[in-house]
Amino acid sequence: MHISEGVLSAPVLLGGAALTLGGLVQGLRAIKADDLPKAAILAAVFFTASLIHVKIGPSASHLVLSGLIGLLMGWAAFPVIFIGLLLQGLLFQFGGLSTLGINTFNMAAPAVLCGVLLRPGLQSSRPGLATGCALACGGLPILLSAVLVAFCLRLSGEQFTVAAYALVAANLPVVAIEAVVTMFCVRFLRRVRPRLLERRVLDSRPEGGSHDLPR
Repeated sequence: MHISEGVLSAPVLLGGAALTLGGLVQGLRAIKADDLPKAAILAAVFFTASLIHVKIGPSASHLVLSGLIGLLMGWAAFPVIFIGLLLQGLLFQFGGLSTLGINTFNMAAPAVLCGVLLRPGLQSSRPGLATGCALACGGLPILLSAVLVAFCLRLSGEQFTVAAYALVAANLPVVAIEAVVTMFCVRFLRRVRPRLLERRVLDSRPEGGSHDLPR
């Protein structure tokens, strides 16, 4: 759900860039050396999934998988998504460079938030609760991102009001698809690599500190 060049007002662009800068600083502090291969793979997944675009007015809808990225990477979702969007902007002119900050924030912030709030439910021994949290972790970030994009469009001018409502409505099927895909990914990880789902999302201290959770 990229926002194209020349659509948003300068205050919205600058605000988005400032928020993303803060997220990038926090994300780079949180990422550790052994996270780099995982970050690279997730950036590649994000980049590939986002190549299939459905144009919606001044924006576009596509698979994102940001919920899964936020779940696995925490604050490091900011640099992962930023790199994916940067490459798309440079190689394919998707979204653009002036909107890179706001596009990154709109996709990464809901992913981090939902990862923080829903991760404890994924550890539940109750299958229904764990499945519901996995579905929400996939779908809710997409819905929140769509709402943020619509809000940015509306802040930039009343002429985008209809497009803003249409954007949210058009992304509802994507919400459902992402929820199901993320649920199956989480189920698979619970079986083969459950420790990937135990990462402390809010931890941004450097590796080697005494910050591990008691086991």
